[in-house]
Amino acid sequence: MEIFSIVNLISNKKCYERVRQLRWKEGVTCPHCDSKTIKKNGHDITQKDCQHYQCKTCQRYFDDLTNTVFAGHHQPLKIWITCLYFMGLNLSNNQIAKELNLHKSDVHNMVNTLRSGVIKRKPEVLLKGEVEFDEMYLVAGHKGNPEAIKKSGAKK
Repeated sequence: MEIFSIVNLISNKKCYERVRQLRWKEGVTCPHCDSKTIKKNGHDITQKDCQHYQCKTCQRYFDDLTNTVFAGHHQPLKIWITCLYFMGLNLSNNQIAKELNLHKSDVHNMVNTLRSGVIKRKPEVLLKGEVEFDEMYLVAGHKGNPEAIKKSGAKK
């Protein structure tokens, strides 16, 4: 009996296509020098859907995943995308490991990598204009108020 897995429903090819759509909305640019003069340079040997490129300006090579959180890992992109999806569903690392048929330590490392990647890319929040809040909790202490200590009878 074959065990059903959501990973079997996901295509690595579609994952790479989506990464390209999200990453390069206005065409492929070199992640090293931001040049738009790029030529395609074959595909990855192990991940056949991963496009390789060469920049005509700086002559450096890169691929669909260069300088992304997914770069340099042995798991297929569809595993990473599925892991990210499961994280969004708030599954535990143990549940994700079971669903992806991976060791718990591998999933732990993947989850940490994905979370740190999200944190790095999160834009800084800048408030401007009028800012309101409903409640405030203030811890009152004696710092900077030596008279309060004298009144309470505390000894030095």
